[in-house]
Amino acid sequence: MPRQIVPSDIDPTAIGEVSAPPFVRLPDPTRLFARRAQRLNALAETHELGPYLRFLAALADVQHGIQDGLSDPDLPETEVRERAHAFGMPPLDRDRFASEALFETLDRLILAASAIEKPRAAADALDRLKLAAPPERGAMVRNVLVDAIAADALAEHVYVAAALQLHFARLAACLDASTLVPVGDGACPVCGGPPVSSMIVGWHGAHGARFCACSLCGTLWNYVRIKCTLCGSTKGIGYLEVEGGPGTVKAETCDSCGCYVKILHQHKDPALDPVADDVATLGLDLLVRESGYRRGSFNPFLVGY
Repeated sequence: MPRQIVPSDIDPTAIGEVSAPPFVRLPDPTRLFARRAQRLNALAETHELGPYLRFLAALADVQHGIQDGLSDPDLPETEVRERAHAFGMPPLDRDRFASEALFETLDRLILAASAIEKPRAAADALDRLKLAAPPERGAMVRNVLVDAIAADALAEHVYVAAALQLHFARLAACLDASTLVPVGDGACPVCGGPPVSSMIVGWHGAHGARFCACSLCGTLWNYVRIKCTLCGSTKGIGYLEVEGGPGTVKAETCDSCGCYVKILHQHKDPALDPVADDVATLGLDLLVRESGYRRGSFNPFLVGY
């Protein structure tokens, strides 16, 4: 029987056990990618996308494993960060990505990724990336940063995106969370990136609160529930899920902008990961798209869907 999507009741309960959950939770890159690899491997065991999920798990292991000995990333100067705070801007500027630490990270990731099991297309793409001149690699970095990866070049960009995720997570981890401010709907307060998904969390002191997850630096930022994470509208918000599923991953749709972003009920399943479970619920994307909504989030491992 073909899968279907069904409307899901809006859950108005437990918007948050405390009146003021933390605005942001900065990433811990020493744990982030190891946990993601574990989740991807668990999902791959019974999933029709098993080979791809196992490849992404191996890549997440690479992201975790290459951190020792990497040069410290260069944070923007104090006055630049203070100016960003004053004007409601993210302190990390995507337009100034070029740094020795970033390209060292990419070089090390390419080398380590050579040893992991991968699909033939991914192996060929890695070979092409190894031969790419610095300007070509720089162009691929920019493609990822502006969320403009061509579907026919996805394979090469997967590795570049993985390096960028690690680099920006390490940068974000060096910031002072208390200095961060909202920068606009659908934008990470650290790097300005779009959400990959949002999560209802079960953390102590913030149980039931919703946090958006940055697709680039991994920062989580608090965002009101039953409100579009992209355009900020509170009208025409709906929820769709796969019929017969566990009810832990839904598509939050917005009639105002015509887009949707997945919402993960991590308080029901603490193992849920904003990137891994977004990939693993590709079937939900395909079904929601048939309903006329556009995917509004960005995941460099799901380009073309």
